[in-house]
Amino acid sequence: MAKESGNNLALGVIGGGVMAEAIVSCLIAQKVYAADSILVSEPQEKRREFWQQQYGVGVTDENLAVMNAETVLLAIKPQILESVVTALDLATHQELSPLIVSILAGVTLESLESAFAGCPVIRVMPNTPATVGAAMSAIALGTDVSSQQIQIATDIFAAVGEVVTVPESLIDGVTGLSGSGPAYVALMVEALADGGVAVGLPRAIAQKLAIQTLLGTAKLLQESGMHPAVLKDRVSSPGGTTIAGVAALEKGGFRAAVMEAVKASYQRSQELGK
Repeated sequence: MAKESGNNLALGVIGGGVMAEAIVSCLIAQKVYAADSILVSEPQEKRREFWQQQYGVGVTDENLAVMNAETVLLAIKPQILESVVTALDLATHQELSPLIVSILAGVTLESLESAFAGCPVIRVMPNTPATVGAAMSAIALGTDVSSQQIQIATDIFAAVGEVVTVPESLIDGVTGLSGSGPAYVALMVEALADGGVAVGLPRAIAQKLAIQTLLGTAKLLQESGMHPAVLKDRVSSPGGTTIAGVAALEKGGFRAAVMEAVKASYQRSQELGK
């Protein structure tokens, strides 16, 4: 059942970009929130008009108006956080204490709690498949968050995919794996398609084969609970075609390269958070 607006806003959004749109559109479509209970703050007039016409939400160019909501989704670029917080001047509006849910990469809970003093804070790392409702989101909890507020954040991100709760110390690891992971997977799809072209398949057919193979394999692993190694062994017949391909991947250091990619992204995430 959708959360109605009543006299108070249920959800405010600071920043009306692609990720915010992905989340809000799913929330409305799945009736987690009613459109008239949502207020989006966006500086660009054309973008505000789009939000209003496409989703029927309230729009504003005043971030302070959004702070009247029960929950505020912070979806701006990390580098403008300081200027946004300065303009809010929350020290003179201490009556405002919504739940702050931040999807800002690299911005720690400590920094957020300092910027939004007096507000409970939850930090979330979603990934780009949120735009098609298939995200993987990790939630890290601030110091003064109630069980009800945890449920609110969980409900928001469950609307765009799967959700796990982790200590903040693991967020950089999440960034390295699922945050950056779509790029690694896209490279894999591209490489599979290129391989298909190399052996004579038309490009369009090769790409379709690659994408569906990835989707089907992921679904099989998810629904069966099977360990990836078990599936690999089942597909690899003795002396067959698959084991020949696996041997070529091992020779090329495929698994080590993917592991190194996750570690490199993790390390860069740590650097950006300092």
